[in-house]
Amino acid sequence: MEATINNENFYQYKGKHKGILGWLLTTDHKRIGIMYLAAMITFFVVAMFIGFFMRLELLTPGQTLMKPEVYNALFTLHGVIMIFLFIVPGLPAVFGNFFLPIMIGAKDVSFPRLNLLSWYLYMAGAILAVVSLFTGGGLPDTGWTFYVPYSIRSTSNVSTALFAAFILGFSSIVTGLNFIVTIHRLRCKGMTWFKMPLFVWGLYSTAWIQILATPVVGITLLLVIFERFFGIGVFDPALGGDPILFQHLFWIYSHPAVYIMILPAMGLVSEIIPTFAKKTIFGYGPIAMSSLAIAFVGYLVWGHHMFTSGISDTSRAIFSLLTFIVAIPSGIKIFNWIATLYKGSIEVRTPLIFVMVFIFVFSIGGLTGLVLGSLNTDIHVTDTYYVVAHFHYVMFGGMGTLFFGGLHYWFPKMFGKMFNEKVANFSVVLFMIGFNILYFPMFIMGYLGMPRRYYDFLPEFQIYHQISTIGSWVLVTAILIMIINLIVALKNGKKAGSDPWGGTTLEWTIPSPPPLENFDIEPEVTKGPYDRV
Repeated sequence: MEATINNENFYQYKGKHKGILGWLLTTDHKRIGIMYLAAMITFFVVAMFIGFFMRLELLTPGQTLMKPEVYNALFTLHGVIMIFLFIVPGLPAVFGNFFLPIMIGAKDVSFPRLNLLSWYLYMAGAILAVVSLFTGGGLPDTGWTFYVPYSIRSTSNVSTALFAAFILGFSSIVTGLNFIVTIHRLRCKGMTWFKMPLFVWGLYSTAWIQILATPVVGITLLLVIFERFFGIGVFDPALGGDPILFQHLFWIYSHPAVYIMILPAMGLVSEIIPTFAKKTIFGYGPIAMSSLAIAFVGYLVWGHHMFTSGISDTSRAIFSLLTFIVAIPSGIKIFNWIATLYKGSIEVRTPLIFVMVFIFVFSIGGLTGLVLGSLNTDIHVTDTYYVVAHFHYVMFGGMGTLFFGGLHYWFPKMFGKMFNEKVANFSVVLFMIGFNILYFPMFIMGYLGMPRRYYDFLPEFQIYHQISTIGSWVLVTAILIMIINLIVALKNGKKAGSDPWGGTTLEWTIPSPPPLENFDIEPEVTKGPYDRV
């Protein structure tokens, strides 16, 4: 396909296909990243409003807006969309696709057509998840974990939702495979492993998890479908199956999935901090190796989700120890980030504010995770709102915060436009206030014994639910302001230069937005990614 490079808008092509077909049949990694971005923000907004209505229901005891079965269906849908359509694929699919080839000096990923296939698989899984709501025996109501034996015996349309998650897993595997080959084979001249940007290290570690862990959950979901249709007796205790086996197989994937989202997010922090501290990253080697360490140890800690399921005392002690060990490489990153900021010429801009919010929120999530990793305290707070709070501080406070942080950091490069920073800064501060008002009371009510996933609650928990619901109003307002500000910038924003933030990695050496094949001349790397001399 012939293309005309237009620095005002690189998305305009001359060739066989124009308009919408030019997008749907593209193999350009940047266009595919933009398509992922549009889809994910759409799904995120839908799931956000589902969560908003769930919180309105919990404003008062008893029925407020909806019946229990509707609440259970919304609860399931909120989890499936947020986890499988936003949290897990978010950073790799959007920013990995757009920036990985540019950051290593390549023209595209190794398998461009396979890259487009991964987007179609993602959309097919998403559409199938939506179809599951309107077909079969009613709305899926199992929760996003699909726990057996309920998911086997439920008369709701669970099988379609399970198959949707299975297809989304295929998309994840294809993306991971593409990234690993691209990083191994397409680095430009002079870019050794330890001259790669740390975001690339995060994507590399994540890609191995995607390839090795995702097939396990894919097979598990298929087995549940077979169980529902053919009664083969793998998980159903009435047929001699073992429901605990499902939990093992599910969490062998789903805990490493936490790192699928957090490792690229941590890599993004390692890009933003040196840019706005105006100095090289402190401890490049330890940060890079800690990503691999998190990926490796992350495979070994799934059992901490099962301390109350009846597994042996020996295995519980081992899983508890490993849970504490996985906190060490995360701590290495945080201390190195702070050391990078120390005595830096810090320029406080919107992306850096996002990073500060992330470090604060994720630290709370990490520390409360150690409460759940300790055997005695986990028994007290397991399956309570304490877990809901911890989960959202880590998953949404981690990946969600940095998804929007990365979008603000790379927005000028992706679209060639600058956004209104005053509005963006206001939205970030409002985001942090709303986030903590929404989720922190859940720690308190969980410690006091409020069980999670319940449609109703005792009167003594009402004040905490009311505070949480008010927080949801603030948080939703902040996110809408954030998104609208970026949409306005697409049309009316000032033109961005090639390096508006003063970054040092390769993406800041080319025009904004990038031309079709990224580089007119293949770059040659002669220094570290964050060196300023």
